[in-house]
Amino acid sequence: MPRVDSALRLSLHPVPDRRAVVDGAWWPYSRDATAELPDLIAAVDQRLQRTTLLVRVHPEEWRRIPRRIPARGRQVRIEWFRHAGPQMIVLSFTSGEPVALLVIPPETAVGPAEAALKLTVRNTADLTHDAIFALVPVPPDPALRATADGSAHRGNEGGSVIGQETRLSTRLPT
Repeated sequence: MPRVDSALRLSLHPVPDRRAVVDGAWWPYSRDATAELPDLIAAVDQRLQRTTLLVRVHPEEWRRIPRRIPARGRQVRIEWFRHAGPQMIVLSFTSGEPVALLVIPPETAVGPAEAALKLTVRNTADLTHDAIFALVPVPPDPALRATADGSAHRGNEGGSVIGQETRLSTRLPT
């Protein structure tokens, strides 16, 4: 049975469908790969009973992308890829097919993000990741407003979210 883990904000089909463009979705709290990937790797390993060896991320969507991440006594390689959409992340294992996850931008409002998480655990064999976003529009959190320099500021608290942008793509990590 497909499951949505609200604490990790991950939805994952227990048996990946090779006909589907995605096997689930993930709504990270930030675009910091070093901070976000360890929990994702642990959850996917545990849920699928597999051992992740490699994670591929789109470099324009993430900050602080390490070459490796420690995970249960091993080092998981992290690679950049640009051949798939920037909203994708792919995990490869010691055995079995890779798992492709739709990445919901961290700045997405709660309602649309949760709807996208739930939609991706259904039969999505005929949908592209763009079609999923079309079915469940994923607007940015209304509390975030863009500034002239492209950074995002929370209008309700006067603070800023450093390193995030309100557009779907971000700059290459420096």
